[in-house]
This record gives sequence, structure tokens and C-alpha cells, in this order.
Amino acid sequence: MVLLTVLVMLSLLPLLEAQNPEHPESIQLRIQNIQNPSSSESINITIGEPITNETLTWLSDKWFFMGAAFRNPKYHQAMQRTLTVFFYLTPNLMNDMIKLRESLTIGDQCVYNSTHLGFQRENGTFSKYEGGVETFAHLIVLKKHGAFMLAFDLKDEKKRGLSLYAKKPDIPLELREVFQKAVKHVGMDESEIIFVDWKKDKCGQQEKQQLELGKETKKDPEEGQA
Repeated sequence: MVLLTVLVMLSLLPLLEAQNPEHPESIQLRIQNIQNPSSSESINITIGEPITNETLTWLSDKWFFMGAAFRNPKYHQAMQRTLTVFFYLTPNLMNDMIKLRESLTIGDQCVYNSTHLGFQRENGTFSKYEGGVETFAHLIVLKKHGAFMLAFDLKDEKKRGLSLYAKKPDIPLELREVFQKAVKHVGMDESEIIFVDWKKDKCGQQEKQQLELGKETKKDPEEGQA
């Protein structure tokens, strides 16, 4: 079980090579309005925008891993092993840390993992310190769609990647198309995207049962005192 978790390498943050957060990638994506392609309106996605307290409060929620396109073979293979992932983010605004609790479906098993992530406000990056190396990924917020993306090594053609996370497991067509266009805009092909099939999830039902059990446990002492 532990080995499987190591192989997944924390699916939320499959950080690639170490980067210098002092030099964020200032890349702006302009995606034409999907509802009305002839319109001049566009969706501006800027990589490297600062992370504010408002952003962190918005991120404090349950999230579903929707899909990704990875060039790095290590993380591409890890994603193929991991069928589904949902997780909870709990930011600590005082310490600039985020507690991560995730549930991963690997084969027919549900694997639970908990760790902490760092974040760099000015550079708009998440980070993880492991094995003496701190690595980074750029946060891209899509509030309109209730989603966010993480961008990895976009300047490296062989290792670049883009991943998508949303507040609901059902991905709307518009959000799917936004992600597809973003993947193309950073120099990758739509065929490299692997979307998650949430019908294969093994953790959601277990979480529901645990929540119901917790509610029953809280009721029992109250009934005994009645």
C-alpha cells in the first residue's frame, strides 16, 4: 500500500524538476469565448499571479482531480495507475502551509494520504519539500468554472504538464474545452490529455459510510443521557 502511494507521488502535486520560484513563468493564455467563438471576449489565464488570502479561502474545499496532460513519463505512468483522486485542502494563513488529505483509487483499492504543501504568495506557486529538494508548480485559478489548474515545467518541451481540478466530479463541456485549449496553448496536443472516469471511484462510497458512522457515534452518547 505504501509503495503504491510512493508510485503515485502525491497525485495532486506531481511536481517535476526543481524550479526557482523567484522567476515565475509569465505566460498569458488567451482562449476565445467557447459559447460564442465570433465574439472578441476571451478568457485570460495568467501563470504566476500572486496567491491572496481570498484565493486560499476559496481553495479551502473538497476537490476532484479531473484530468491532465503530462510529458514526463514518470508522472504519466503514475496517473495511469491512479484511477480517481479527490482531496481536501485546508490552508494555514499564518504559516503559509496547506494541509492536504487525499483519497486515491488505485486498482480496486482506496488509498488515503495526508501531507502538507507550501505556497509562495508573490509567485503564485505551490511547493513540496522532499528528499532535500523543494519543487514547485504554478497555480492557475478558474473561479468562474469552480476549478483550478497546475502548470509544470512549461519551458521544458519534454517535461511540461498541465492538470485540472474541480469542485464537482462531473466536468462541464465548457470547462473541458477550456482545459483542452489551454493544453494546446502551452505546446501540447489534446491527444495527450487523460480525463478521469469517476465511475471507477472506490473511495467516495467509503467516505460516505465513514461520515454516516461518525454521525451515529455522536448520537449514541446523547441517547444514553436521555
